[in-house]
Amino acid sequence: MAAGKLYIVPTPVGNLDDMTPRAVKVLMESHLILAEDTRTSAVIMKHFGIETPMRSHHKFNEHETLPGIIGMLEGGSVIALVSDAGTPAISDPGFLLSRECRRKGIEVETLPGATAFVPALVNSGLPCERFIFEGFLPPKKGRATRLDELKDQPLTMIFYESPMRLVKTLKQLAEVMGADREASVVREISKLHNTTHNGTLAQLVEHFENNAARGEIVIVVAGREPKATVKIDKYAHFKNKNKTNNENNYNNEED
Repeated sequence: MAAGKLYIVPTPVGNLDDMTPRAVKVLMESHLILAEDTRTSAVIMKHFGIETPMRSHHKFNEHETLPGIIGMLEGGSVIALVSDAGTPAISDPGFLLSRECRRKGIEVETLPGATAFVPALVNSGLPCERFIFEGFLPPKKGRATRLDELKDQPLTMIFYESPMRLVKTLKQLAEVMGADREASVVREISKLHNTTHNGTLAQLVEHFENNAARGEIVIVVAGREPKATVKIDKYAHFKNKNKTNNENNYNNEED
């Protein structure tokens, strides 16, 4: 029997109209849907009339469920993986399964679709031709070290954050990178109350200290501007010497 196939399927980060027709078709035709939270995914499945069986696959059980899923794929099953929102494996479960399929020679196809950081980056107005996606910073251990490593990063940086930790993170970014560093906070992308706040880190701290944030948060921070350099004229010594000689010759001629 030929091996099956794993589809990695993005789901909307907010507006259900962002679901692609192809994603709906793949979910309908799969033998099984692996969902980060079946209760959350059930809302999407009901909306689009998808009746494919679902099974939980999340960061707390993915190591235990992995062998069984690989066995199903090797037996010919077509399985779709979804997360609560966006593209699986981007700060969500999916990497372990994708990697194991590659090791076992099982075909994997990732559909293009929704992810939160791309619209947040473009919407920020900060340089986006090159950037670094950091996802969630370490909650405690290693957090200060990682921020220190990033303070001189010249590329635009993107972070995911919870509304409860937003002000704390903005303060830490301001402390490490400078209060006047330009940044953007985008929340509830693609949803009814989607907002973007641009300004310096200091201005954003002040705003969100007085206006509690809710929903999903993306922080976009400008990279460090290049340090000003002094152009060195390697011929300056000779120019000054010639200038001095010319002045001496002129003075001698006057005498």
